[in-house]
Amino acid sequence: MDYSLLDFIALLGSVCLFLYGMKVMSEGLQKAAGDRLRSILNAMTRNRLTGVTTGILITALIQSSSASTVIVVSFVNAGLMSLEQSMAVIFGANLGSTFTSWIVAILGFKVDMSVILMPLMAFAVPMLFFKKSQVKSLGEFLIGFVFLFMGLAAISANVPDLSKSPEIFEALKNYTQMGYGSILLFMAVGLVVTMIIQSSAATFAIVLIMGTKGWIPFDMACAMVLGGNVGTTITPLLASLGGNTAAKKAAMGHLMYNIFTAAAMLVFFVPFTNNLIVWLTRDVVHAGDPTALYNAVLDGVSGEQLQPLIGSMSLGLTLWHTVYNILSLLTMIWFTKQYVKLVNWLVKSKKKDEEEFQLKYIQGGLLSASELNIMQAQREIVVFAERIDRMLGMVKQLIHTKTGTEEFNKLFSRIGKYEDISDRMEIEIANYLNKVVEGRLSVDAKLQVATMLRWVSELESIADSCYNIGRTLVRKEETGAHFGEENYKNIDTMLKLVSEAMSNMIVTLSDLDNVGTDDLMRSYNKEREINNYRNQLRTENIENINQQKYPYQAGIFYMDIVGECEKLGDYIINVIDGINEQRRRHLTDQDEAVASIKMEEAAKHND
Repeated sequence: MDYSLLDFIALLGSVCLFLYGMKVMSEGLQKAAGDRLRSILNAMTRNRLTGVTTGILITALIQSSSASTVIVVSFVNAGLMSLEQSMAVIFGANLGSTFTSWIVAILGFKVDMSVILMPLMAFAVPMLFFKKSQVKSLGEFLIGFVFLFMGLAAISANVPDLSKSPEIFEALKNYTQMGYGSILLFMAVGLVVTMIIQSSAATFAIVLIMGTKGWIPFDMACAMVLGGNVGTTITPLLASLGGNTAAKKAAMGHLMYNIFTAAAMLVFFVPFTNNLIVWLTRDVVHAGDPTALYNAVLDGVSGEQLQPLIGSMSLGLTLWHTVYNILSLLTMIWFTKQYVKLVNWLVKSKKKDEEEFQLKYIQGGLLSASELNIMQAQREIVVFAERIDRMLGMVKQLIHTKTGTEEFNKLFSRIGKYEDISDRMEIEIANYLNKVVEGRLSVDAKLQVATMLRWVSELESIADSCYNIGRTLVRKEETGAHFGEENYKNIDTMLKLVSEAMSNMIVTLSDLDNVGTDDLMRSYNKEREINNYRNQLRTENIENINQQKYPYQAGIFYMDIVGECEKLGDYIINVIDGINEQRRRHLTDQDEAVASIKMEEAAKHND
């Protein structure tokens, strides 16, 4: 056999083209679906049945069980899906992955795809130049589809022809005759190959080519597919390394599910493969005996005589993959709760001091689905806002703590610690969002990231203002100035208004999908109250100083605190403005007009 290093490199390039096609297809559909994909997945996981159905449909849609499982990990990581809900989707994703197998088996070996690939490419590339992002994303999907089948054809063309090298074929044959040892060996090969290329669909395509060329018998090809099913868990595991404990549990659940079902299959592997699947392929589907191809190649049969046998082999292997996943699903779905308990026992939650720096939802690298990383950051921003709200509560307490005491110093030190944490959180979230922008995002998603960067900056400014109020109190103590009862009462009222505005902002941030005009108007009205009250206090302060109710120095510190409170209101309303802009991008023209009229009427009524 004349097979050079250049031929081997060409084979690797063919596999890479297949993998790239899978990646472009998946990302194109994810970008086209955008927020809708996240909304659909979140809405359709309320129980086990809908969760399984969603897993099947999403995986069939984006052509990758790894991608759909990564989506599930991101949902769990963001706290939008429970571990039990995620298990149902993962069960369905495994079955949905067989959709790709059917496409490869039917179109890749029974239809001459070369006839339509180039015309399809000619149709897809111009779509990349459309202004509408969804059309661009659909064009990317079609290009990925073309690359996938070009890669499949190239793999088939560049694999070595073992029929021209009997000694290699004979050596390979020896590894197929070791009973269960051969099954475990080929399963391990499938597992390792899938872990390396991170795509069970690509492994299935490689196995299909090996099987249809008669290199390995039908049962060994099935063993490799079984190994590929376990190996596909590597992608969600890698994605979960940067997530929280919940994400790690979801990824571990995916791994344990595939290990359990694979172990159960090994017990019944021989009768399942050689009896049930052969019977289904030969007697039910009437596609012939899938085990006959290997023996025919051994007997020297070639040419047109092998074509029916190649079809039966590819169909039988796809049936094996499908029936195996159906039986696994029907078995495991009834033990979901027990399964979740086992995963919780295996992956322990770590309790950390909430006053130590930590990110709850984004703790490392990006998840592989760029659009879904936005959700991680969005949830982290809510945590950021809640942390700063606690900081505001400390400031309210500090106002009434006697300066110079140990209690005051401890509380002020704690506020300073929170301010340091807010600086670090701003940097980490902003860096994460900047990395997200480098990924393949839709235009709307990029605008959303820009808005979120603005939120992060405004939230950090709130933390700075809270710390500045504490520093003002320290300076007041150093100069010996004192506030009267009326001063404290007015500051309390101002902080109460700010706290209410902060609470409204957090509620709005926590449920961005359901933000209404009334929610926004509450925040705008509260901001107007803060500004009006600041103006009132500023006028009264000048009069009180002129009437010598308190010294000028005390009045300066007093208005510094009032001014910082007004700044707090400004920073909060800047976040609300960003939410409003994002909301308006998703409204139709009619909806936007109605919302604008309603807000104008509310503003007039308030005046």
